[in-house]
Amino acid sequence: MIPATNLRHRILGIDPGSRNTGFAVIDSDGRHSVRITSGCIRVGDQPWPGRLGLIFDRIAAIVAEYQPHEMAVEQLIFARDPTAALKIGQARGAVLCAGLKGGVTVHEYSPKSVKLAVVGTGGAEKSQVQHMVRVLLSLSETPGEDEADALAIALCHAHSMGLPTRKRAAASWRDWRP
Repeated sequence: MIPATNLRHRILGIDPGSRNTGFAVIDSDGRHSVRITSGCIRVGDQPWPGRLGLIFDRIAAIVAEYQPHEMAVEQLIFARDPTAALKIGQARGAVLCAGLKGGVTVHEYSPKSVKLAVVGTGGAEKSQVQHMVRVLLSLSETPGEDEADALAIALCHAHSMGLPTRKRAAASWRDWRP
């Protein structure tokens, strides 16, 4: 059963990883957000295709149970190890397919934009993200790193949908329009 809140949008945030995939479901109106559930999918040391299947199945089950309107996923910017980058990319693919198969609109955010939206600086440390997620969602305990990252991604999307569209700045007083 899905908990009811007065907030408009249900957002599923995902921090994909080859061993640990953080997930978070929040309800938000763009200004206020409430955590519905969050956690970490740990796939262990089983063979690689099995890990991808487990990630897909768990995300698909979360989508089916909590029925999010939108899904926000962290982008892969770079990785020093090409093999690790490929594996994270494949995990992202499993996440994206599970969301799309469940009919969820998918949005992607860079790690820097997530940190900027939640902490106020794009170069924030993991501990700062964990602290701000705890504060912003009034959590009783500090979430683990992967769970906090997923909550931060969901909050980043919630904050982006709450911002009004900005008007273009006037080049001179003659161009100004209210």
